[in-house]
Amino acid sequence: MFFLAPFCVLETWKGPRPSLCLPGAPRLVGRNNPRDDLAQLPFLTMCIKESLRLHPPVTVVSRRCTQDILLPDGRVIPKGVICLISIFGTHHNPSVWPDPEVYDPFRFDPENIKKRSPLAFIPFLAGPRNCIGRTFAMTEMKVVLALTLLRFRILPDDAEPEPRRKPELILRAEGGLWLRVEPLSAGPQ
Repeated sequence: MFFLAPFCVLETWKGPRPSLCLPGAPRLVGRNNPRDDLAQLPFLTMCIKESLRLHPPVTVVSRRCTQDILLPDGRVIPKGVICLISIFGTHHNPSVWPDPEVYDPFRFDPENIKKRSPLAFIPFLAGPRNCIGRTFAMTEMKVVLALTLLRFRILPDDAEPEPRRKPELILRAEGGLWLRVEPLSAGPQ
């Protein structure tokens, strides 16, 4: 999940209120039970999920239909057909996500999540073949981002153009994602 960290940090600092990500984080550093501490950073989770929505690690997957599937318009996808599922397309569907290219962590506020299908956000897929490492990946991202944002201000490198997505096996930034890192003067180092 380290590919997502630069995207997430960049989006968080470009966003409207980056300071909201870590309001209680300074008192959490160095404590004995980091898993419980991470639960106290709900906005950080919202930022990570919004970054995963904008920049899903895997943009497309294939699945073989195990039974006939009746579509709403009456057509049938026959059993045995291999279908491509566009995770990127699902995450950028304007009928589900208004202004889909805009970074808005509040899309993942618990009240807003209730208004959407659970299949509208599938960065780790869903069902019996979802990612077995999803909990580890989310925990890893929270730790990396919390510790990074506590110590550094991360800004886009003004000398570089706006990053462009380059879908390969996983989504990457074409030419890399260049960031400027500045240590914060106050806080734990």
